[in-house]
Amino acid sequence: MKINYQKKMDEEIAVLQKEPRSRLLLQCCCAPCSSAVLAVLVPHFDVTVYFYNPNIHPQSEYEKRLAQLPKLLAGAEYGERIQVLEAPYMPDDFFAATKGLEQEPEGGVRCTECFRLRLRGTAQQAKALGFDYFTTTLTVSPHKNATLLNEIGLKLGAEYGVKFLPSDFKKKEGYKESIRLSKAYGLYRQNYCGCVFSLREREEQSKKFD
Repeated sequence: MKINYQKKMDEEIAVLQKEPRSRLLLQCCCAPCSSAVLAVLVPHFDVTVYFYNPNIHPQSEYEKRLAQLPKLLAGAEYGERIQVLEAPYMPDDFFAATKGLEQEPEGGVRCTECFRLRLRGTAQQAKALGFDYFTTTLTVSPHKNATLLNEIGLKLGAEYGVKFLPSDFKKKEGYKESIRLSKAYGLYRQNYCGCVFSLREREEQSKKFD
């Protein structure tokens, strides 16, 4: 039976309403995805956005995406309540985690290892800094496997002793809301996931239609 992770999140949040606000570390892939996710989380958590994306290529693209976060927070009504934590840019970590998987198609095993890398880094940081929860914006995308992301996150949460907040942020039209908010805040929206392999695949697809 397929698990409804959106319902799981709603149930977890309902319990939290009876307790002091919890601190949550949110692995952020980009500002557009974060826009809708933060709107959901901020009423219930003290959120720190963690920009940990060693997969993004090239570095200029990494910096371009990172620069959109201040722009988002400047426009959002909750912006002053959000802290941003940037991890060092370490693309070698991504290449090491995906070694031997270079020819895998987008959405395949290589992506699974990329998810695992980023969520593990977030769990480690959440543990080190004393956060109550961690989660990711990645489930807001219809192109990402929310079930897989939640399974990885829950296992890592158990491993590091930090609660993983289950989610499927694309539910309740979360993805559509991210598009709307991105337009409202004038955010740059990338046209590929982030890594050099997804960029090549996008470029090859574009050539077919030229």
